[in-house]
Amino acid sequence: MATQTAYSSKAPSRAELDALPGTTIVEFGTDWCGYCQGAQASIAQALEPHAGVRHLKIEDGPGRPLGRSFKVKLWPTLILMRDGAELARVVRPSSATQIADAFTSL
Repeated sequence: MATQTAYSSKAPSRAELDALPGTTIVEFGTDWCGYCQGAQASIAQALEPHAGVRHLKIEDGPGRPLGRSFKVKLWPTLILMRDGAELARVVRPSSATQIADAFTSL
């Protein structure tokens, strides 16, 4: 069984994130959020076939500029990006299928 990675309190700047080459999944949430905890199995299942994709788990909340720059309102929110451009977004996923469907936009 895989261990759950904690959300990082250190977030890149929006400019740094926009400059990342290739595919990136940015997951906004908090370790204490029940929705975030409940979604971890679905997120892991959906990302399993995409092992080469960069996955950043960023702690969000009031005063966190990165989440505000994406207008994140609910957790978890997954932003799927390629070469700095947002291509898809999944808010509070309830199944791995919801997340997998977002990968079709990549």
